[in-house]
Amino acid sequence: MFVAAVAGCSEPSAQAETPGLAPRGTTMTTVQPTRQDLANKVSLSGKVTINPVFGIVAPAAGQVRYRDVRTPQSTPTKPTRVASVWASGKAHRIEVPAGAVFAGRLVDDGSKVTAGMPIVSAKKVGYGLVADIDGAQAYQISDSLATVQAQIKNGPGPFPCKVLGTIAALPAGTIPDPPAAPPSAAPSGQPSAPPVVQASPSQQDRTEPSEPTGMRLMCTAPANVKLINGASATLEVVTARATKALVLPVEAVAGGQGLGKVDVVKPDGSRETRDVVLGLSDGKVVQIKSGLTGEETVAVPGPNLPPAKPGVEGDPSAPMGGK
Repeated sequence: MFVAAVAGCSEPSAQAETPGLAPRGTTMTTVQPTRQDLANKVSLSGKVTINPVFGIVAPAAGQVRYRDVRTPQSTPTKPTRVASVWASGKAHRIEVPAGAVFAGRLVDDGSKVTAGMPIVSAKKVGYGLVADIDGAQAYQISDSLATVQAQIKNGPGPFPCKVLGTIAALPAGTIPDPPAAPPSAAPSGQPSAPPVVQASPSQQDRTEPSEPTGMRLMCTAPANVKLINGASATLEVVTARATKALVLPVEAVAGGQGLGKVDVVKPDGSRETRDVVLGLSDGKVVQIKSGLTGEETVAVPGPNLPPAKPGVEGDPSAPMGGK
């Protein structure tokens, strides 16, 4: 009886699966692609700044010729023409927008300039919102400055913020020396008086030339928004938009930088890994530009990318040299 009892007991099977864990590769859930509007956004940290400086660029490649700019007695209500860029016999006007004043020349008069090159600095009269940016952000937002939203920390917002000038770094602006007055003729028989140098009316009371700046974005708030100098703000730039884009949750897609893979679940439950071309992403969903029709059922999570094979470039374990 004792022997039978011992024989009736057995060790747990080594093949038994761990309770509560699904086998590797099991599809936990599935989704179908959907369509929605999508936007890529870049957030910048900035501040409210009084009388910020911004740059104005050449609209075309050519030779820049500056005008003698008269110092305004009040804030300009109309654009101020400050220079022209001559190209193929045509003059392209350079104007400082209303509400801002000329702050300096950024290149020498008569210089050859390229399109998009900062050639004039201007100073916004009053408040502006300024955010410093780095090189990577500059290339990301350089063509996407039409839509900027601002939010003042613990203050008003979000509200549209109108961008002024370029995001490129600016050298120090220069103001030309005033021209010397011609010497007056002395009466006959008397020695000539030394020439008197005085500023012309256009050069009197000229403000100091602008200081150099780093790469930054400057924009202005609507007139009804209350601003306080030095207040922190967040500027959000929409860099790209897609209307009715085909999207999947990011968890369903493996890969990035334009290329990815998804697992399509067939009617019999098997998986087929497909290559897809990726587009915009808001961090929750990602655009599928090609590779799917929108009728598929896709597994979540997405496929596991295989590790690099020995001998593949970039694999630290790959042998050196050829075969």
